[in-house]
Amino acid sequence: MDKTDSLATRVQNEFPDARSVHRLDMSTSGLLVFARGEDMHRRLSHLFRDHGVKKCYIAMVAGRVEITAGEVNLPLGSDWPNRPRQKVDFAIGKPSLTRYRLLTYMKSPIHPSIHQGELGFDTSRVELEPVTGRTHQLRVHMAAIGHPILGDVLYGGESSSGVERLLLHARALSFAHPLSEAPLTLVCEAPF
Repeated sequence: MDKTDSLATRVQNEFPDARSVHRLDMSTSGLLVFARGEDMHRRLSHLFRDHGVKKCYIAMVAGRVEITAGEVNLPLGSDWPNRPRQKVDFAIGKPSLTRYRLLTYMKSPIHPSIHQGELGFDTSRVELEPVTGRTHQLRVHMAAIGHPILGDVLYGGESSSGVERLLLHARALSFAHPLSEAPLTLVCEAPF
């Protein structure tokens, strides 16, 4: 696979001063943020670093999420022998907080991303808010509470079989514009 061809390089071909601010794991779909110029890149990066951006993700997870809203507050760290995997690590992991809310529950869904008949378990559609922004945070947290994200080959186990892609999508970002301070909400609905 040609790793020199990416969205960042394509955007920079058109806008040479564009710099990535909000990135996603390669398997995650949804919103990305690019800044034009160094000053805007610095301002937007500070907003993300200082938790001035509210993020909303949509995911399809294995099983029926019984508690309709809650938090997963588990420290995360690198699983060095199994990189790029991350793990819950109470000894040296960094604090990590994810809020979740059940949107819908389905029995063995039929969806274009899921091969009919191969998925033999119930699923839930959830909204996820990463309060902190650790690597693979949403994926590890959902797996840790027994609801791995469908299609997650790193943390999903059986829930990754029969699913064509990771069913995790960056749906919305809300923040104050760094110059005008006008409230902004960017939305891209999930394709699943």
